[in-house]
Amino acid sequence: MSDGAVPRQIRLGIVGLGYIGTTVGGQFHRHPDATVRAICDLDADRLEGIGREFDVSGDRRYTEYAAMLEDASLDAVLVGTPHTLHYDQVLAALAHGCHVYCDKPLTTDLERGRDLAARAEDSDRVVMVGYQRHLQQAFRTARERFADREPTWLTASITQDWIDDSWGTWRLDPELSGGGFLYDTGSHVLDGVLWTTGLEPVSVAASMDFHDDAARVDRRAHLDVAFENGATGTFSFHGDAPSVREHVHLWDDEGAVYLEGTQWGSREVTEIDSDAGEHVPYIDPRDERSRAEAFVESVREGIEPPATARDALRVTALTEAAYEAARTGDRVAVDR
Repeated sequence: MSDGAVPRQIRLGIVGLGYIGTTVGGQFHRHPDATVRAICDLDADRLEGIGREFDVSGDRRYTEYAAMLEDASLDAVLVGTPHTLHYDQVLAALAHGCHVYCDKPLTTDLERGRDLAARAEDSDRVVMVGYQRHLQQAFRTARERFADREPTWLTASITQDWIDDSWGTWRLDPELSGGGFLYDTGSHVLDGVLWTTGLEPVSVAASMDFHDDAARVDRRAHLDVAFENGATGTFSFHGDAPSVREHVHLWDDEGAVYLEGTQWGSREVTEIDSDAGEHVPYIDPRDERSRAEAFVESVREGIEPPATARDALRVTALTEAAYEAARTGDRVAVDR
């Protein structure tokens, strides 16, 4: 869409028909202002099944994303492929004048992350990253707390039966995943904390247990992070626990805010005052938008998306520093 005009329905192409491509892709399929015009995947059965589900005709089902970009007359692209493939695919989509929704992490390489953040900011195309906590009312409520105060200390953790869930998939292949549990589910927690608090990490010490002999795919990770304002925080990621449970506790001089939840639903928020009293803010779940709704609004209104490439760069910078710290045993500066 080289002239910058927004059509009545945004014509979307999906690259990768795994969980994100089909789940978020389904949101676009159901959205009145979007249509899934083309799909791309290496798996012929997926192409046929999802093609029928999303009403994509056979001539717009591709096995090569470059061919899809050339032929399908798209306004936007959903990138739902393995992590290390994102960079080239986002670049190609932008080069074809498309808006981009990219699953997290945006990249698993700091230099590539910087490049995409700069390109996104220099472009008139929307580049939105799949950090959905930016849309959850619990995290948005907590973020309001830190608009006029600074956190002093935090703890954050998440558990998942990730190793078993990932068995036989690309997630355990570091050439495609870029890492392990930290780069996958853990990325959401790092982003949630950084975005909610506005804190800038300056250094990290870390320890990890690895699933593979090459020490590239972590199953557990523990991070000790120092922030620019003097705050400190610990993160714990346990990728071979029985179930999903998340805890984020953010303290300041007047109390704290707790964000907690199980499995993959929206989180609950509790405010703690200086006398240990608890208050549960009212949250209307109808105020939460889907990822497709937020993306379409950003494209149609020409506004910044809820989760930007710059947000994603901060997560990649901390993640890469944490892997280096775990492998060297040193405290490592977070280089943005």
